[in-house]
Amino acid sequence: MIVGIPKEIMHGENRVSAIPETVKKMVDGGAKVLFEKGAGVGSHYMDEAYAEAGAILVEDVAEIFARAEVILKVKEPLFNEAKNKHELDMMHAGQYLISFIHPASPSNHPMVKQMAEKGIIGLTLDGIPRISRAQAMDALSSMSACAGYKGMIMGINDISKFVPFVTSAVGRLKPATVLVIGAGVAGLRALATAKGLGAMVYATDIRPEANKNAESLGATIVETGVPSEIAVSPDGKHANQLPEKWLEVERENLRDIVSKSDIIFCSALIQGKVAPVLITEEMVKSMQPGSCIVDISIDQGGNCEITTPGEVEVKHGVTIQGIKNIPGMLSTSSTIMFSKNIYNLLVYLTKDGKINLDLSDEITSSILVTKDGEIVHEGTLEAMGLK
Repeated sequence: MIVGIPKEIMHGENRVSAIPETVKKMVDGGAKVLFEKGAGVGSHYMDEAYAEAGAILVEDVAEIFARAEVILKVKEPLFNEAKNKHELDMMHAGQYLISFIHPASPSNHPMVKQMAEKGIIGLTLDGIPRISRAQAMDALSSMSACAGYKGMIMGINDISKFVPFVTSAVGRLKPATVLVIGAGVAGLRALATAKGLGAMVYATDIRPEANKNAESLGATIVETGVPSEIAVSPDGKHANQLPEKWLEVERENLRDIVSKSDIIFCSALIQGKVAPVLITEEMVKSMQPGSCIVDISIDQGGNCEITTPGEVEVKHGVTIQGIKNIPGMLSTSSTIMFSKNIYNLLVYLTKDGKINLDLSDEITSSILVTKDGEIVHEGTLEAMGLK
């Protein structure tokens, strides 16, 4: 099997999909690894280390896309300015792409349609189910931990206030108020980071168990008003996609704390589906001038109605962070985690030296986006209005 590792081309993206350790494992397992020169530099891994691990260093990324049977990437295919063509235009029918595709996000729908038209077999890492046997492949959780930590640091950097309670010569200055929406892996890491720096932290989640976790870290819980039987999947692990009437109930219960928050960290996601809009433009207008929203759910559409994907903008006096590759800002740690997750998935899917897709398997069926010229990902089809 020929595995291709291209350099990531998203602006500011310093991660890479393989480290020398995982390259060596692939080579020892019988694979040939084509590695674009310089792809690891942003994560502080040099070409020499990849060559020593057994990778074949390639100067022209077009050669990697042409020769490889499997492409391992961190981010979805993008337009390559250096080649003056889209990465998908360098790929071919029957080729496997394993990456964070985020296919349900409306901004990615044209790209997903093109993948299907070209006959590319897309496997998205954000679809890995939260089950025990998939834990070692769960890149979304790994990257969420990175995004939670770094995203909260970015929010703290954007506000012009002390975060902790401060006693000064002119009296006491109250701590910053932080609201964490979505108490999953990212939210809990963000919460712990803010709490550790002395902020007054609030958290909200439609899952009772997630709220218990947030409370254990010192957060004050803001109730959403959504009954657990509507909010949570039968197994109790996943948040359900809520009907609009219940989203409005949730938004109404958040209005007061939103208006008082200095930092709002948005990380509420529905697995494989478009992120719920929980902060409307009107709610943003109610916030204090100089406050900040960090919307890390933007890859799946965003929790804030007016977040611009990939941008940092000031709207109604509020800084809104829509950066799509926050883990890339923590490139060494995130690359170590990501590369091991994607390697474990590749091994799981490989039988007798080739990828073999068992569509009856929960992991495989959850991550499959395009196959045989068709879009097969349920959340994407729903988001496109095709199901």
